[in-house]
Amino acid sequence: MNDFNQGIIDEFRANNGTVTAMGFGRALALVHSTGAKSGEPRVNPLAAIRDDEGWLLPASAGGSPTNPAWYHNLKAHPDIEIEYPNDDDGISTALVTATELIGTARDEAWERFKARSAGFAEYEKTAQGRVIPVFRLTPR
Repeated sequence: MNDFNQGIIDEFRANNGTVTAMGFGRALALVHSTGAKSGEPRVNPLAAIRDDEGWLLPASAGGSPTNPAWYHNLKAHPDIEIEYPNDDDGISTALVTATELIGTARDEAWERFKARSAGFAEYEKTAQGRVIPVFRLTPR
């Protein structure tokens, strides 16, 4: 894991789900997955939108033309655990199943991320034609 991600994870846990770096606030989740090739446990801090059905995660990879490694992890092992900021200013965990959204559902979810931050619209431009995937995390 790179130092930037570890710093975000540490701040998330130390501040009960709040991350001041880059203005993330309480808009992240820590996604615990299993490596698609290695089988090793992984933790990634990811932008997340919580709604009545669970959570949405964009596989934006900072606008890279390729999907992030964790995308492949969720496709190979969709039953995962997340840590998320709860409504009591703390952190909770949830067991969820990750499903990649397609078509209109994906497009509507992606629009929610672009409405949240102009950075996501910028990622669309730098992704060189890659349609940025969005996952729905549903509690199980």
